[in-house]
Amino acid sequence: MADLNKEHYEVTIMGSGPAGLTAGIYTARADLQPVIFEGPEPGGQLTTTTDVENYPGFAEGIMGPDLMNECREQAERFGAETHMALIDEADLSERPFDLKLEDGTAFQTDSLIVASGARARLLGLENESRLMGHGVSTCATCDGYFFRDQELAVVGGGDSAMEEATFLTKFASKVTVIHRRDELRASEIMAQRAFDNPKVEFLWSHEVVDVIGEPEDGVEKLKVINNKTEEVRDFPVDGLFIAIGHIPNTEVFEGQLEMDDDGYIITEPDSSHTSIPGVFATGDVQDKTYRQAVTAAGSGCKGAIDAERFLEEQAV
Repeated sequence: MADLNKEHYEVTIMGSGPAGLTAGIYTARADLQPVIFEGPEPGGQLTTTTDVENYPGFAEGIMGPDLMNECREQAERFGAETHMALIDEADLSERPFDLKLEDGTAFQTDSLIVASGARARLLGLENESRLMGHGVSTCATCDGYFFRDQELAVVGGGDSAMEEATFLTKFASKVTVIHRRDELRASEIMAQRAFDNPKVEFLWSHEVVDVIGEPEDGVEKLKVINNKTEEVRDFPVDGLFIAIGHIPNTEVFEGQLEMDDDGYIITEPDSSHTSIPGVFATGDVQDKTYRQAVTAAGSGCKGAIDAERFLEEQAV
């Protein structure tokens, strides 16, 4: 059973990526003694990356896991309580909210900051996971810089894939979009932008069935199958970017919080307020546009300030 310090908290934070830990830093400094539940992926998606060079304050870059460890220690220095546990049940019908961890530990909270993030939808290949951060990526903005003058592949056929492929041409010598169908799902304007880029090529009606390489050397090639002929062949590339969508970690709140069709929590304009007073959503769990560490951190700050003001209003 989780060894919680209390049975009732003023602030509970679900998630320990940039949004959750920033919310922890701010609420802890406000003397709200928050508890942070790190979930199944402590540190969030940044722990699957190597060098982070676009987070302000680190001129030489910083390893993703190191950045998250620094943020966690900073939150704990101000009094945040952290647990490597997952919130498995939530009853948001009345305050204080009733929460339960996966091991059955139950407790209550006056406010809840949801920062559980979104996980990239993957192909489900063993080597895809093994080489994540070592030639395989789900974020062109994060990792494209490391593939200057190299040949890359992007898997996907929607707007995200077209955006990733177009962005990667700033660095790569060639980008091949691999799509399982013979036409794109992307909007016309995004598709045309990719078609018009001389560095972007298309491999239609193919799927990636394996990624070949070693963590120390990166990706060497892909094995792809032609969906029409079932022919399997090698496709040499230096890196693979997967752009087939994200899945927000919001399942525990289904039927309680207002969400869009994709499961992202809907927040009020210019705030982190959700459809239930006292519940705040921050980071990738409500952001399907930017999905960057720095925007998630800023969102976590907003959630903490909104929670602090909410609790002050309730105390009046």
